[in-house]
Amino acid sequence: MRRRDFISLLGGAAVAWPLAVAAQQGTNKKRIAIFSPSVPSADLHEHSESTGWRALFAELRRLRQIEGQNLKVESYGREQNTSGPEALATEIVRSNPDVIFVVGPGAVIFKKLTSRIPIVAITGDPVKTGIADSLAHPGGNFTGVSVDAGPSIYGKRIALLREMFPTMSKLGCLILRLQWNVTQGPAIRAAAETAGLSLAVSLLEFGTSEAGYRAAIESISRDGANAVMVVDSPEVDQNSTLIAKLVGDAKLPAIFSHPDPVEAGGLMAYSFDLIELYKRAGNNIDAILRGAKPGDIPIYQVTKFELSINLKTAKQLGLSVPPALVASADKVIE
Repeated sequence: MRRRDFISLLGGAAVAWPLAVAAQQGTNKKRIAIFSPSVPSADLHEHSESTGWRALFAELRRLRQIEGQNLKVESYGREQNTSGPEALATEIVRSNPDVIFVVGPGAVIFKKLTSRIPIVAITGDPVKTGIADSLAHPGGNFTGVSVDAGPSIYGKRIALLREMFPTMSKLGCLILRLQWNVTQGPAIRAAAETAGLSLAVSLLEFGTSEAGYRAAIESISRDGANAVMVVDSPEVDQNSTLIAKLVGDAKLPAIFSHPDPVEAGGLMAYSFDLIELYKRAGNNIDAILRGAKPGDIPIYQVTKFELSINLKTAKQLGLSVPPALVASADKVIE
């Protein structure tokens, strides 16, 4: 072979090789479908405005699972939830992704749809809902993070709210219908009964409008509740600033499950670290993409909680905050 022809051949190979590798990487992308029907699709990506979602993708990137390179992310958020969460979940399963990531109580919907596709979920009690045999050995196709620290967490939140508002006599509860019916309902009823409180419950749906939230708070007030416990879910979290305003306008002391509404004017929160949970979910997703079976990955149960108090809101509500409660708080907003 003449020297000039050899150099031309070598140069062509040098150009073709990286193109071939790039093409191979493109065809070898793993697909992750994200199911979060209350959250805007724009938030279900690496450059989300949400700290939790940013933490998830930062952890995946650290583990070399990078959106747009070797990872394809298909987001099923609020805009895609036009026919209800069950129809949306069915569409996801039909698309056959490598992993499904579910945030919220909707994880139980997938139980009847697939026993094959690996599912990582941030959800309530996975054993009670039947998606896992146990936290240590989930079995089946589910793993992830449980934000349910057990029935005692509701008793703890009620006790904190009563410490702030000793004359509380009837507790309002703002909660997603699916949670109340499938998981948290019995535990909340038991906690209220132990505390000697009657309940006024307002059930929310996926995609509840501002008018719907206003009606829910009005219903709680009309039923005689003089304090409120707001139960966490992606639906409620997405509207936490609105809820904080509405309960404030109704002059109802409220305890939340996340600190963000306290910064927006809510009274108090007893919350877990959402960033930590999303990071752990990212590790689960990475392990599955590398060949691990979800049923062999232990489900992490949240154990660390932080107390946040808004003193300005307490003053507006005419509450005298016990010094001991302020001293025990992890975050105090003056």
